[in-house]
Amino acid sequence: MELRFNDPQEQQRWYAVNDGVMGGISQSAFSVSQGEGRFHGEVSLENGGGFASVRRQPDGTESGFTQAKGIAITVRGDGRTYQLRLKSSALGDSSAYRVAFTPDTDAWQTLTFPWAAFEAVRRGTILSDAPPLAPEDIHQIGFLIADRTAGPFCLRVNRVTTAE
Repeated sequence: MELRFNDPQEQQRWYAVNDGVMGGISQSAFSVSQGEGRFHGEVSLENGGGFASVRRQPDGTESGFTQAKGIAITVRGDGRTYQLRLKSSALGDSSAYRVAFTPDTDAWQTLTFPWAAFEAVRRGTILSDAPPLAPEDIHQIGFLIADRTAGPFCLRVNRVTTAE
């Protein structure tokens, strides 16, 4: 599996799920320009909110998680902490596996996460009884920001790929 951001059509494959589902007013989008993806918007703590996320389904040509040892992302940040989130058929719809990261602000950085680095969560609460992440069960990939800080954010993404 490899995602690059050279095709402007890639932008339409991502969709936002923000804290509006619980009354919040945070906003986010995913845009593709000049060979990079950008997860950007503004987090608001009003109305009990505080998170923004984007996600997409891998398609048939991008599957291939099964043989991989993990996932690698090439990113550039803004000083804030983000989560890489993977949805799995082993968990319920409101749950995901996550790993947190705070990417460099002044250079592209490739971060590699083995499957064991991901923890199962449901609405921010760790699911201690969840099974370990099984790569063959992954059916969605996404990014989330929920760092309890109001204000604008922008995570720049150059590449998402499986790690061997």
